Amino acid sequence: MHRGISKTQNTMKPEIIILDCGSQYTQLIARRIREAGVFCEIRHWQDKLYDTAKGIIISGSPFSIYDRNAPAPDITGAIGKKPVLGICYGAQYLARLLGGKVLKTSIREYGPARIKIINRNGIFEGLPEKFNVWMSHSDSIVELPVNSLVNAITENEIVASFSLKEKAVYAVQFHPEVYHTEYGIQILKNFIYKVCQCEGNWTPKSFVEMAVSQIKEEVGEDGMVIGALSGGIDSTTATMLVIKSAVPCKFFLIDTGLLRKNEVNEIISEYKKMGITVEVVNAQDQFLNALQKITEPEMKRKIIGATFIDCFSKAVMQHNLFNHPKLYLLQGTIYPDVIESGKGLGPSATIKSHHNVGGLPPQLPFKLLEPLKYLFKDEVRDCLLYTS
Repeated sequence: MHRGISKTQNTMKPEIIILDCGSQYTQLIARRIREAGVFCEIRHWQDKLYDTAKGIIISGSPFSIYDRNAPAPDITGAIGKKPVLGICYGAQYLARLLGGKVLKTSIREYGPARIKIINRNGIFEGLPEKFNVWMSHSDSIVELPVNSLVNAITENEIVASFSLKEKAVYAVQFHPEVYHTEYGIQILKNFIYKVCQCEGNWTPKSFVEMAVSQIKEEVGEDGMVIGALSGGIDSTTATMLVIKSAVPCKFFLIDTGLLRKNEVNEIISEYKKMGITVEVVNAQDQFLNALQKITEPEMKRKIIGATFIDCFSKAVMQHNLFNHPKLYLLQGTIYPDVIESGKGLGPSATIKSHHNVGGLPPQLPFKLLEPLKYLFKDEVRDCLLYTS
């Protein structure tokens, strides 16, 4: 067998695609949209696989649109076919793409600013004439594309928002996703519901039902799921999804010697209450010896990841599970793991490497089963409530 990606990674089709141009706020955009009940995904700005999406958002960026290697999403084929919202850098990019002009000005806006709404069409429907927003830009839109409308301006008479209503293109120079922007959540809701006509069927319960169905379909009675549990909320929720799916499975708990006193026994006790059977592998000496005299955090993480896989593989081998013709490795990978590891999204810097994201050997005798890969931590907690 070869290492593959489980279909449970992405079985729920996103209604909104966020093209990440590297902004530190991109993750917040996704959070706000999920909280509004709409399933969305963050994609690299070069991604073009958004045919099934009902709307596209272009994020902010640390780049100027005139910088060399600045993100340049190719969305010309989507303009006029799908609603598009540009935020900060995304607004400037849309202005330039559609024939407008963006320049560096003598006024740099960073922090709180007050805007005045001139045109309430679309995303500003139902909002007051003036309110506070959060700005973070030095370039400004100085000339709008043909047939566009100014929706809002700042106190400095700088364009804060414009739109091309007939093409369903909207742009805001400020950040509606941050707490500091008043009515920011309502602006995003107006876009996803009034403009994009999203259904808003994203709930923890619906996700659990979908994930369980997909695991049953893919693994089936002839498959086998193996997993290494930690006692944490991520691996526990992933495990409960598998158990609820009623497919063959075997779970291990690697005792690394790095847990709190008596924590292994406490985890086993709690798992029994949940109906989870787990075999403990004592690997304390192996981990502690491997980490001796290692002080650099990133190196520690990589050693722990490699040692963990080694111990887990030996345990699986002792049970002759590698010989199973249809073997899956359950991973508790969640969205922040992917984002922080800098894998598969925009040009954002790596925050820290996660052993479960890119830390596995290149060749493994099983497929990966990652049912939580597009969930945030609080969503994982909510989903656990529906797995019992």
